[in-house]
Amino acid sequence: MSVVTAIFTAAVSRAPVSEQPAVQVRAGGGIVGDRNYRRNNQPANQITLIEQEAIDAFNQAHRLAVPASALRRNLLTRGVDLNALEGREFTVGTLRLRGIELCEPCAVIGKLLQQPDLSPTQVIQALMGRGGLRAEILDTGVIRVGDPVIPHA
Repeated sequence: MSVVTAIFTAAVSRAPVSEQPAVQVRAGGGIVGDRNYRRNNQPANQITLIEQEAIDAFNQAHRLAVPASALRRNLLTRGVDLNALEGREFTVGTLRLRGIELCEPCAVIGKLLQQPDLSPTQVIQALMGRGGLRAEILDTGVIRVGDPVIPHA
């Protein structure tokens, strides 16, 4: 089953993220209280998702134990191919979202995850195509840990 396994928010840009059991989301606005809430009213800034499987693969390939929160995405999922949701509607719990674009890793993530034998550029290259998904929130409501993620046909 495809599911939300964790939720992360940060009150301001570049601040540490904190884990939440549930978040209030607003259609067209984002996650209430998150750094990107109503940011330029751009759909791609409303909510981000990343697969636990992508983080596991990165950690295994580089013999690391990077926590999911370090990638600074809002929803951590398991069991769903997020890349396949680009340009498509899907449901998280009872709420509709639309995948806007892949959320490729940026220089900030490269710097945060760099290691003595892993440069920021190598971090970015390792996560290209596996950095998650930016999505637009189409319904107002609550997203909770444990909510199913269901692609629309």
